[in-house]
Amino acid sequence: MEKLKARWGIEHNWQIIIVFIVFAITGSTASYIGKPILNYLNISPESFTTLGYWVTRIILLFIMYQIMLVCFGWLFGQHKFFWNFEKKMLRRIGLKRFVD
Repeated sequence: MEKLKARWGIEHNWQIIIVFIVFAITGSTASYIGKPILNYLNISPESFTTLGYWVTRIILLFIMYQIMLVCFGWLFGQHKFFWNFEKKMLRRIGLKRFVD
């Protein structure tokens, strides 16, 4: 636990619990709302190829996850941690120009 606190720059154990809760809520919510959004956009395995459908779904979930991670982090009082986490992740995937 101490290694994780040092790596993430977290001071208290309760902050780690909140971070884990935010990650869990964000992942579950992104997965839950993905299908209705695809249905609204008329994207289904029948209208696309199966591969195209899944690639589109994964990209949509990734985008929604990034947005919701910062929003839920803010709601739980950990905006600074999640904003820094988000910037680091976006830099790693080559989207540096969007966060600086």
